[in-house]
Amino acid sequence: MKITQLNIYPVKSLGGIALDTAELTAEGLAWDRRWMVVDDVGRFVTQRQLPTMARIRVHLEADALVLSHPEVAPLRVPLAVGALPRIPVYVWEDRCEALDEGVEARDWLSDVLGDWRGSGLRLVRFAPEQRRAVEPHYLAPGERAHTGFADGYPLLVVSEGSLDEMNRRLAAKGLDPVPMSRFRPSLVVDHATPFAEDGWDTLAAADGAWRLGLRKPCQRCKITTVDQHSGEIAVPGEPLRTLVEMNTRAAPGGYFGQNAIVLEGEGARLSVGDDITMRTRS
Repeated sequence: MKITQLNIYPVKSLGGIALDTAELTAEGLAWDRRWMVVDDVGRFVTQRQLPTMARIRVHLEADALVLSHPEVAPLRVPLAVGALPRIPVYVWEDRCEALDEGVEARDWLSDVLGDWRGSGLRLVRFAPEQRRAVEPHYLAPGERAHTGFADGYPLLVVSEGSLDEMNRRLAAKGLDPVPMSRFRPSLVVDHATPFAEDGWDTLAAADGAWRLGLRKPCQRCKITTVDQHSGEIAVPGEPLRTLVEMNTRAAPGGYFGQNAIVLEGEGARLSVGDDITMRTRS
């Protein structure tokens, strides 16, 4: 089995970046979900509220995060952490310390996205010393993990076989296939059996350089219905409705992919084409 995709999303819910190689950190792939868009009270804002966030492209240069949109000049945000104001922000029920990227970023987001229910929008950075723990009741005894601004886990692992089966079901309904980008995975692997990842306990480099623990099935939301290039919803409710109908978890909701934590290998590098091994749950 091999890695076929590596993706990061430096700003939560904005465009992703496909990589050939990536560094593994305790909080997932380097630079993943280090920034986030929030409203005036610090509550996170995503494509669930503003699907057009998908139109904002994200690039990483040697010294800057660059946000681009067809209607305005790009925004450059230094990668180096400066003397920025600290504010509390919220991801679901978690309160985090963040750094406010300032007026220029706020105005840029206003030009591109407008406001959210009368609230302005700000770009914030995960504070370097902040630790946001992964929910412990899904971890094995003795395990500890933390993440950045991701919904709850450092990584999301999906197999190609799962997407193939989803698209087969869509085709049977006369609907167009959807790309893997709809599900915003961190790692994609070339296993052909649909939803095989639901039965995996660990995923590891063939040479033992790193090891991930797959700890919780990922319940999907309306972001799966948003075209990740145009920000449009061509078929309301799809492919989420079909995923719910597939009932892959014998539980309410639609599930696709496995949330994962880093067990070993901080500082290791992962590359597309790497051989990997998996261990199933006993």
